[in-house]
Amino acid sequence: MTIATPRAAIAACVISLTAAPAAQPGDARVDEYTRYELLPPETSSVKVMYELSATTEGARTYTDRLPAGTTVSGVAVTDMMTGTPLKFAVTANAITVTLARPVPSKGQGRIRIEKTVKSPQAYKQTSGAATFTVPLGAGRHDLVLPAGYELIGSNIPARVLAEEDGRTKLDVMNVPPGDATLVVTLRAGALTGDAARPAPLTNNRSWEPPPAQGPTERARLAERAHLDRDIVYFLQAPSTNAFSLYHDYTESRPGTDKYINVVRTGSRSSNPSAYILDTGEVLKHETLKGAEITAKQIQIGETVTPDTEIVVIYFPAVQPGQTVRLRLAETYTAPQSYRLDGSDLVFERSLGRTRNSVVLPSGWYLTASSIPAVVSETADKSIRLDFVNNRPDSLDVYIKGRKRPGR
Repeated sequence: MTIATPRAAIAACVISLTAAPAAQPGDARVDEYTRYELLPPETSSVKVMYELSATTEGARTYTDRLPAGTTVSGVAVTDMMTGTPLKFAVTANAITVTLARPVPSKGQGRIRIEKTVKSPQAYKQTSGAATFTVPLGAGRHDLVLPAGYELIGSNIPARVLAEEDGRTKLDVMNVPPGDATLVVTLRAGALTGDAARPAPLTNNRSWEPPPAQGPTERARLAERAHLDRDIVYFLQAPSTNAFSLYHDYTESRPGTDKYINVVRTGSRSSNPSAYILDTGEVLKHETLKGAEITAKQIQIGETVTPDTEIVVIYFPAVQPGQTVRLRLAETYTAPQSYRLDGSDLVFERSLGRTRNSVVLPSGWYLTASSIPAVVSETADKSIRLDFVNNRPDSLDVYIKGRKRPGR
């Protein structure tokens, strides 16, 4: 017995190794994140929190389908925009959630499902240790060991971090589209209570490279899997040096009512737009430079010069316990990042998100990528590269392509 892929894993304990049924047409979803909190091994139980964004336009419900033989307990479902509980129904083979509002066009219905799973076959004690086995779908995952237990084995590379209470956490991002089975081995003997609490992270910088440039301890040990920022670049004809993009992110800080994008030096921004993914509401925006930024007393976290350019997106202030998910779009002209070199298309850029995608212009094929990527073809025959980065640093992407004959 094992626990199903993240879509169904939050639901129950699984009686066989078979995966959960595939999602039905009305259950399209993105931005999946699963957090597993292992309880003491003798309980064979794990608390699971599953977050997702339903994307079927007009949908009023989302169905989380369960493999045959599963059981559920302690189910709670929350609307992630308002923080309010949602109605749901549990049957032998599914959890059906009533969404807070119909999914808007090109929008999302964000929900969080929580429950406790008991699975003696997936989570069991062995001689002097315990193991937990779970298939990971393509997505983001955190797995937290019980208090007083140390990690002694992980078959998949994972970042290892410390929770505020001292429990050990594995931070894992599984690259799409394949599934992988994570096997974690743990053993009693770690510190508990106040003695287990980690020292606060500092802004001390790495000695290599030189201290003035190295990343801080805080940055190096920051959470990655739960970050839900992603960005997609659509390269236009390379002779234009232009690419459009959209960038999704969730704002949760109470009182925040604007997003500020500082345009990179050497780039020019145009055609900005934004809307709230939860509701479809189109947002107001403005582009400001130099003295205009100073006059409006907008803090951007760096010194404002006459050439500084920002795009400001305004939205209703976030209330305590609520979040808002935004989609921001604009077009960049950046000759240093994107250019034509002879007959080669060249795109080079530092990508700092956990999930980054680049779509080549129509009629061009890929000849080189410096960073490993999942490569696919879009509906209009354009080549798409998906980069997933679980590391705390940026990806210095260097991509080359050539025009297809006859295009």
